[in-house]
Amino acid sequence: MDQTSAPASRPALRELTALEGRVVAVLLEKQFTVPDTYPLSLNALASGCNQKTARSPVMSVSEDEILTAIDGLKSLSLVFEGSSSRVPRFEQNLGKVLGVPSQSAALLSTLLLRGPQTAAELRLNTARLHAFADISSVEGFLDELAERTPALVVRLPRAPGEREHRWMHLLCGEVSIPESTAAYRSGAESAASPSELEALRISHRALEDKVAKLQALVVEMAGQLGIEVEAGRLE
Repeated sequence: MDQTSAPASRPALRELTALEGRVVAVLLEKQFTVPDTYPLSLNALASGCNQKTARSPVMSVSEDEILTAIDGLKSLSLVFEGSSSRVPRFEQNLGKVLGVPSQSAALLSTLLLRGPQTAAELRLNTARLHAFADISSVEGFLDELAERTPALVVRLPRAPGEREHRWMHLLCGEVSIPESTAAYRSGAESAASPSELEALRISHRALEDKVAKLQALVVEMAGQLGIEVEAGRLE
């Protein structure tokens, strides 16, 4: 994994609007999934922003609204407009501006497009952008993003009924964590002894790895059949 030896420290980027985040993430996604039509035209970009699948939240935005978002992203050098075509086409520059490797850019893009996700979900959902070897590899890059100054992602407390922690990007500002979730996590952990907690963590990681291997097998088989599989369908 081509991580740097220490967390990077870069000037803080202003908070992106939800639509700015969607635009730059769609451009990164389509760069890998439809390379023949990248950079994207405004029409193709609008279709990607308003896509009903693999998006959370689902948006319904106009081309004028997208152009306004593009102007904001241009000022941050996150988006460029190509000049070699009669039809304006746009491309992203997320990785270079943030100073992160392609693996981290893929994770950030997927979080921008789909919202909070577990490491296992991110491994599955980034498969077409980058093929992570295992969940530990995903977690390594997430940890690096979380340790940067300023942090680019945050690990959310595990909510009641959830089996795994979810991660969320911080490109659009701080994430609001419900007090009930934090209180539940605190109470649950204080009720168990350190040895019990460690046993639970080991058991959970073993189960997580088994699930990830099964998910990877399903994705591989689906890919051979030309079928796109979403994480939600495997849970």
